[in-house]
Amino acid sequence: MSQNRTTTVPLNGSQPTSSPDPEVVPRAKRRSFTAAYKRRILQEADGCHQPGQIGALLRREGLYSSHLSKWRQQRKAGELQSLSGKKRGRNPKLSAAEKEMTTLRQENVRLQTQLEQAKLITMAQKKLLLALEQTLMAAKDGTV
Repeated sequence: MSQNRTTTVPLNGSQPTSSPDPEVVPRAKRRSFTAAYKRRILQEADGCHQPGQIGALLRREGLYSSHLSKWRQQRKAGELQSLSGKKRGRNPKLSAAEKEMTTLRQENVRLQTQLEQAKLITMAQKKLLLALEQTLMAAKDGTV
């Protein structure tokens, strides 16, 4: 890439000097690929059986091999199928009923966990009581 430069002729007769062009170069925009495009390219890549065909495909489309690797992982995870109808961005605002439902579900999970813990503690206490009763009975039988 060549940088735009302007030349100025000094008044004292010395060599002309060049200074960088003050124009700001715009930032490169990140490319985004649709799910349909990714599926099409993966299908073409899967059909490449001769040496160099995948490289030619990547050069023709302006892609990197890392794109294929990432897209294959996405396809294996099923993400490429689900991306076709998925909108990007924040989730829509929940209504009051949906918020209450979410809160109640979370509370239900918390209470179920507490119930399981209480059941475990009760079982442990019962086993301990049985062990103590057996120990006391053995002590009474041995001294009487």
